[in-house]
Amino acid sequence: MSIVITLMLNGLANGMLIFLIAIGVSVIFGLMGIMNFAHGALFMWGAYAGVTTYLATGSFLLGIAASGIVSALWGLAMERLTLRQVYGNHLAQILVTMGALLVLTEAVKAIWGPNIITVGTPTVLRGGWEVGGVIFLRYKLLTIGIGLGIFAGLQFLLNRTRLGMMIRAGVENPEMVRALGIRIRLVFSLVFALGAAVAGISGMILAVGQGAFGPDIGLSNQLLAFIVVVVGGLGSVTGTLIGAVLVGVTTSFMAYFLPDLAMAVNVGLMALLLLVRPQGLFSN
Repeated sequence: MSIVITLMLNGLANGMLIFLIAIGVSVIFGLMGIMNFAHGALFMWGAYAGVTTYLATGSFLLGIAASGIVSALWGLAMERLTLRQVYGNHLAQILVTMGALLVLTEAVKAIWGPNIITVGTPTVLRGGWEVGGVIFLRYKLLTIGIGLGIFAGLQFLLNRTRLGMMIRAGVENPEMVRALGIRIRLVFSLVFALGAAVAGISGMILAVGQGAFGPDIGLSNQLLAFIVVVVGGLGSVTGTLIGAVLVGVTTSFMAYFLPDLAMAVNVGLMALLLLVRPQGLFSN
């Protein structure tokens, strides 16, 4: 029984991390209609910027802040300089963001090199507690807490604030919003920057949790993000959370009992859901 509970906790923690990776894709595509295949690069830049700051200052919190800020700036630059010109053209968006993915990846290699970077978990977050044979790791609990906190924050932002009202109105009827004097392009830029910032923070959290990472950290996790987005439903914060937890728990159990089939099961889950419910578990 303790093994089952441990696997559930690990799956929940991994699911929250996947949620942080995927929510930017879901919000940006679901609300703005932008297919961002450079999301993994923003995730990767967050990992490198955050870990570099953490190692230089010894402050994990400063590392988290740096990861979000750097990724948000890259996301803002990408949206303003390239994607703004191809709104509504999904093929052009794919080509532009794929190009951005390659450029940002090569930029990381040029600055930090292609080798693996190692990083230790902050002392206060090492170890955990054992209760009834179940080990509660501090860093896993932190990941769950951050995931739930960002979920609650996004729900509040989109449903309880004036900015959230403008975002939803701008998605439904941008011409009307412009007629009211609201700078809808600026609002969309803020949404893109927010999604990029969350991706960067998740990159930092994953990099420190793994203890080692390289330039492939973005691409290797981008597939999971798209699986979760499809499973949960585009633009749905709740759907992304539930989809991420489902994928995280499934991966945790499969990695323990049948490790060679872990990814195959997730891809199969996405394919089955596309056949049964193409709009995902929740549709925005």
